[in-house]
Amino acid sequence: MSSTSPFPRPDELLPHRAPFLLVDEIVELVPGERCVGLWHLDDQEFFAGHFPGRPTLPGVLMVEALAQTVGLAAAAAASFAGKLTLLGGIDKARFRRQVTPGDTLRLEVTLDRMSARAGRASGTASVDGITACEASLMFLITDADA
Repeated sequence: MSSTSPFPRPDELLPHRAPFLLVDEIVELVPGERCVGLWHLDDQEFFAGHFPGRPTLPGVLMVEALAQTVGLAAAAAASFAGKLTLLGGIDKARFRRQVTPGDTLRLEVTLDRMSARAGRASGTASVDGITACEASLMFLITDADA
């Protein structure tokens, strides 16, 4: 665990690594139930081409960041130790605000239904309290070494 946070670092729970680890820190965590993470957006490479002159975070990356936050909530649960959470579906995704370099994206997810092999979650990504993206996600649970 990090010396400045009571929560594990995202790279301690997820197999993702830079540049595709999209959650920088965990600020709330109830294993198997809920997670809140932060993604601090700087002048990352994808902003250069999306869109020149008006850099915007692609919506698909907001959904992936929410999916990784779901993975953090699931991976922190003792019942899912040694398991990998995979994105299985996206429903009701809505994009409501542009996200730009310098923003901090707050990623809040709640695991709604879970079984030993799959689950559903709902999530919201926001900047300064204003919703940027919301979606319902389906996820699959598999062995990490499969």
